[in-house]
Amino acid sequence: MELFQQLAAVGAVLVLLAASLWWLRRRGFAGVLPMKRPAGRRLECLERLSLGPQHTLHLVRVGDTALLLASTPAGCALVQTLPRGAVEGPREAVR
Repeated sequence: MELFQQLAAVGAVLVLLAASLWWLRRRGFAGVLPMKRPAGRRLECLERLSLGPQHTLHLVRVGDTALLLASTPAGCALVQTLPRGAVEGPREAVR
């Protein structure tokens, strides 16, 4: 008898969660699927290299220009600007 009550309580909670999600989705507050990205992206992160716990190099493409940026606890700094032909596309996904 006690097992049946526990299963019924778990089932009731799951039904309440499903009903809440349905209500939120109808109101436009919750989406299950990730948002689609626009096709013509102007900003693209090509690569990231961690130099230490708080220091990172980022290779970012903005339009036809590639930027090498250094990120530190003090802020970000532009290291170098490269033309589009000097940098290939991403070889693997950025983590």
